[in-house]
Parts: sequence; structure tokens; C-alpha cells
Amino acid sequence: MNLSKACKIVRVMNAVAGGFGDVQYGSSVDLKGFGAVAFVALFGALADTSAAKLKAQQSTDDAVADAFADLVGTGLDIGTAHDNKLVVLEIQNPRERYVRPAIVRATANVVIDGVVAFLFKADKEPVTADTTVAASELHHAPAEGTA
Repeated sequence: MNLSKACKIVRVMNAVAGGFGDVQYGSSVDLKGFGAVAFVALFGALADTSAAKLKAQQSTDDAVADAFADLVGTGLDIGTAHDNKLVVLEIQNPRERYVRPAIVRATANVVIDGVVAFLFKADKEPVTADTTVAASELHHAPAEGTA
């Protein structure tokens, strides 16, 4: 399997300055043709008393008539141990077509560096690259030398 051919990669949230007492929502991804999504959230500096959660929400129609609702059990805790690290929340076989990440920032500053979604278990490959991906290369068994 080649990641770039079997997985659609989408940037769903840009960097968000430190803050708390809010919810930051990522863009939704359309899972038509895919069986799973993994949200990779990157965090910057987290204040000593910070508390946050990364959760997933779903909708049948991208919130046209069906509002996004939380997926049970997806509240992945983010705390000071996650300072300048990333966390991964994977959803297999969601019951609805559109899924998005949400980061709940409860207490003290939480800096979000961004969120990337990896859609996988594609019905057919290769998958089409998303417009949020500026460039991609695949090298199979490359020789040593000038890059």
C-alpha cells in the first residue's frame, strides 16, 4: 500500500492562537467512497492548567438540515502532557456521511497548530488528491544521491 495512493489527505483546520472557553470546529470531510477517517491534531504550547478534548461529530448532509452531533466516546483528553505533540482520533465506519473534528478548549491557553484528516479504506484507488495538498511525491526504492 502507498499512503499517497490509498489515502486522501485533507487539511481541515488551520492554526488557532492560544485560547480557552471555546470550541474550534474543523472543516467536515465527505466519507463517500471511504470507510474510515483519522484526524491528526497538532498542538503547540499548552498552559500548565489547560484541559481540552478532541472529539468527532457527524452529519448526514453536512449540516444543511441535519446538524452535526457528537460521536459517543470520542472525547480524547488533551492536557499539559500533549504540549507540542499530536494526537490521533480514528473513526471507523461512521454511520453518517460527513464527519468533522472539534476541539473543546476548557481551561487555560491551548494553542492549536492545525488538524489534518486522513481518509482511508477507499472503495477504489488511487484516490484523488485534495485541493489542500500543494504537492505530493511517491518514490519507490530510491537510490542514494542528490535529492
